[in-house]
Amino acid sequence: METSSLIYLFVGASFALYIGIAIWSRVGSTKEFYIAGGGIHPVVNGMATAADWMSAASFISMAGLIAFLGYDGSVYLMGWTGGYVLLALLLAPYLRKFGKFTVPEFIGERYYSDTARLVAVICLIFISFTYVAGQMRGVGIVFSRFLEVDIDMGVIIGMTIVFFYAVLGGMKGITYTQVAQYCVLIFAYTVPATFISMLITGNPVPQLGLGSELADGSGMYVLEKLDAVLVDLGFNAYTENSKSMIDIFAITAALMLGTAGLPHVIVRFFTVPKASDARTSAGWALVFIAILYTTAPAVGAFARINFIDSVSDMPYSEVAEVYKNYEDLGLVAWKDKNGDGVIQYSAGAPFVGKPDFDGDKRGESGERTVTNAPTANTNEAYVDRDIMVLANPEIAGLPGWVVALVAAGSLAAALSTAAGLLLVISSSISHDVMKKTFMPHISDAQELRAARLAAIVAIIIAGYFGINPPGFVAQVVAFAFGLAAASLFPAIIMGIFTKSMNKEGAIVGMLAGLVFTFSYIVFFKFVSPELNVAENWLFGISPEGIGFVGMFVNIGSAFLVKHYTKDTPQDVQDLVEDIRVPSGAGAAQSH
Repeated sequence: METSSLIYLFVGASFALYIGIAIWSRVGSTKEFYIAGGGIHPVVNGMATAADWMSAASFISMAGLIAFLGYDGSVYLMGWTGGYVLLALLLAPYLRKFGKFTVPEFIGERYYSDTARLVAVICLIFISFTYVAGQMRGVGIVFSRFLEVDIDMGVIIGMTIVFFYAVLGGMKGITYTQVAQYCVLIFAYTVPATFISMLITGNPVPQLGLGSELADGSGMYVLEKLDAVLVDLGFNAYTENSKSMIDIFAITAALMLGTAGLPHVIVRFFTVPKASDARTSAGWALVFIAILYTTAPAVGAFARINFIDSVSDMPYSEVAEVYKNYEDLGLVAWKDKNGDGVIQYSAGAPFVGKPDFDGDKRGESGERTVTNAPTANTNEAYVDRDIMVLANPEIAGLPGWVVALVAAGSLAAALSTAAGLLLVISSSISHDVMKKTFMPHISDAQELRAARLAAIVAIIIAGYFGINPPGFVAQVVAFAFGLAAASLFPAIIMGIFTKSMNKEGAIVGMLAGLVFTFSYIVFFKFVSPELNVAENWLFGISPEGIGFVGMFVNIGSAFLVKHYTKDTPQDVQDLVEDIRVPSGAGAAQSH
């Protein structure tokens, strides 16, 4: 069977499975819609959390960024995995014991204020839509390549699929769908990695293959060859950093703290029966996540080796067909600057800006005509980082069924997280804004209808961001983590561990952290991107890491305002004390 037919078969079968689960698990109450009835088994919830957590950024983009950033790309691995440990230890059990449906509801109750609840909803919407933009871009890229539609149509198809199982099944449908999606995506990630590790090093375990000798008889190790080849081409060595240590630290911290403040992950710990199950669920999720995250560095290194071997100093007429397929989508480009018909790949941007194709015109040597003027360097090749995981199996010449599996897995990763984010947005609007604030007397059925309507609107907005993305998938997601680190995380952590923090301090802190971080990102990424260089950054910290500074802006503002406002009521302080004490502690102390 041809690869294209296998792709349609694998993707179609997985979509049928997801929609079937959504129909089977259609909900009839808000409790089922928001937290799946609160009866999910910890192992099942751990697997669903892993799928919710491992988004298009993890599956599609992270290894691609590691492939081109090398050592600098380690910030994504360290930040995201470390942050999940922080979430599991410091937040999940306490939030579950508090027993509220959503993060804004926790903040509203803990800080005894509807205003605090609404500010938390605003923060949540900023974070979630920034995050979901990356997911929908990933969906569009996968559909455009494997189903041969343009990226915009790919995003629309993804929106339709998410509509079925997010709007019909709510959290119950999403949970069981995400279990299936985890199985698909982890199989799709590890199988090609095993094949490619065998081809390059002879070692079937990718994690070990990364440190093994090459199978070409050269006697060189994988990272040793990468360092040598990249230095020859004018790049930094793969194992050396180009970012400053302060920026690496800030990005890692922002990703870590942002992880602990992500609403779509936190809400998963409300779906288990009791607080101890939340901790167990978090442990299982970490095991499931580690399978992919320990494989990603090897995938990134192997992808860069394959890319260089298949492109550098290669006549355009002989390059793999996969590049020409992605070229038609605007994700790969070549400009024959010296007219020799051979691709020269080296350091430096090949064009001013991103590829801007002039129709379907090609030069005499086959290169795509680019309307942007070339920059003053010898590099002739452009490749979008987000395609490396998708293209790697084809570049390596793996069987068609492996390519089809990657297509299904990448869609599973993107759609699982997109659904979780959209559910968080819809439940916050229907439950926190309507039911808990402005329309407290609406019935359960009316609230459920409002949640579904909010989900539909959120899907439409998410689709717009997917069609008009502000950057690479993992970069967009990094901004979402920065916003979470600067806004929700401090409010949650102070709400649990600081009895004296009052509502005025929390409200001002959240707004200050959000406004500071959002303004910094918008200025350097959209208003004045030409100034986005290290010498112009505050303390030398890039927009990807500024959420770390935003966290201190939040905490500092909160404590300053608290000092000049009324103390927290005693009953609220007693409530905080109660959620910090493990269940049964009093009985244990009495014996």
